[in-house]
Amino acid sequence: MQENGGQTKREGFRSRLGFLLVSAGCAIGIGNVWKFPYVAGQNGGGLFVLLYLVFLVIMGAPILTMELAVGRAGRKSVVGGYKALEKEGTKWHLHGWVCMAGCYLLMMYYSTVSGWMLNYAVKFAIGSFNGVTDSAGVGQVFEEMLSSPVQMLGFMAVTVVGGILVCSMGLQNGIERITKIMMTGLLVLIILLAVHSITLPGAGDGLRFYLLPSPERAAETGILRVIAAAMNQSFFTLSLGIGAMEIFGSYMSRDNTLGGEAVRICGLDTFVAIMSGLIIFPACFSYNVQPDAGPSLIFVTLPSVFIHMPGGRIWGTLFFVFMTFASFSTIIAVFENLIAGAMDNFGWSRKKSSLINFAVLLIASIPCALGYNLWSGVKLIGGRDILDSEDFIVSNILLPLGSLVFLFFCVTKWGWGFKNYLDEANTGDGIKLPAWLGGYFKFVLPVLILAVFVLGL
Repeated sequence: MQENGGQTKREGFRSRLGFLLVSAGCAIGIGNVWKFPYVAGQNGGGLFVLLYLVFLVIMGAPILTMELAVGRAGRKSVVGGYKALEKEGTKWHLHGWVCMAGCYLLMMYYSTVSGWMLNYAVKFAIGSFNGVTDSAGVGQVFEEMLSSPVQMLGFMAVTVVGGILVCSMGLQNGIERITKIMMTGLLVLIILLAVHSITLPGAGDGLRFYLLPSPERAAETGILRVIAAAMNQSFFTLSLGIGAMEIFGSYMSRDNTLGGEAVRICGLDTFVAIMSGLIIFPACFSYNVQPDAGPSLIFVTLPSVFIHMPGGRIWGTLFFVFMTFASFSTIIAVFENLIAGAMDNFGWSRKKSSLINFAVLLIASIPCALGYNLWSGVKLIGGRDILDSEDFIVSNILLPLGSLVFLFFCVTKWGWGFKNYLDEANTGDGIKLPAWLGGYFKFVLPVLILAVFVLGL
């Protein structure tokens, strides 16, 4: 347990590895293994990947250290973290409530999409794709899933129940223990799947497309579009801006610097994203399937590859088990944020907070689960369906604007202040952030984040 001023105690991770795997599990999600490959495919492959890594270092990692710093110094979930550090009379903690609302909104659709992954793992395992011979048949399976209220509500409910059960067991015995098992399984599966994929006939063309930067392909797409896509992906991959990472800072020890831990979390996150491409692109090129199919890549394009592959039922099952682990690790992490937030703000026990959040999340997730069947006629923001509207609010508004708030809180005199942030970030062993970064954080990084916000709109 961690102590705060020698008076109150707070749960802590059993090990540094546990912190890194849980934090990386929060970052590693559908954005890595679903969005990253198809965005890379749409934007010319290798050059996009290179630019993504650059922007991850200069944008994503700094904001990550700031969320972790607020958590570790404040020793509370996001509302309490702000309150502990803000100057008297200021109201930075109001953003904490926005963060909590953002986490609820994220889970209102993320639980449904995570249920899709579990649904497909079950479908491949029980042979639902046996007899399906082409992409039209695969597409029909996907449409049947979306149009079935029973499937959509059932697998969403399983995801919510599973996430709440893990979190109700506590930080060490539930979240840390289960996430270690899942993340270990995820890493083993992704290596196994990647090795299999790159040994397929014709896989070399896919590897060249994915890993070798090509100015010609970038020019075809438009270099500015490639830069914008890489900037967006590097920013959104860590789910920064709604306090999802802040909570794990509050459980951290002070033995290691935040710069070093941020690099490790980003490294794990990027490893999974890159490896996902090593699974997808060689397989697509091997079976003459376009790798830029957009969101349908996971649920139509790849199953079309698996059904023609020797042992495809097994490989399809393993792939969607991997996808389930990736999405469920995020579910657990954000559920913990919500449960811990209610414990900190309202004084509830973990059991009470888990039960109330279970009811809230289950009910709040119903509209998205019904958004492709019974409520398919409901159109919200700009004609978007329920899922896309919820995703638009979180991804395009709350994440970039929330990251700006964390940034200004940590580097301006009106907030916590750059010196206090830097002292916290550099406490412990590891990478130390230099003081000259203050100028970059104050004048350049806000412009980059605003660019992400404008591009998102």
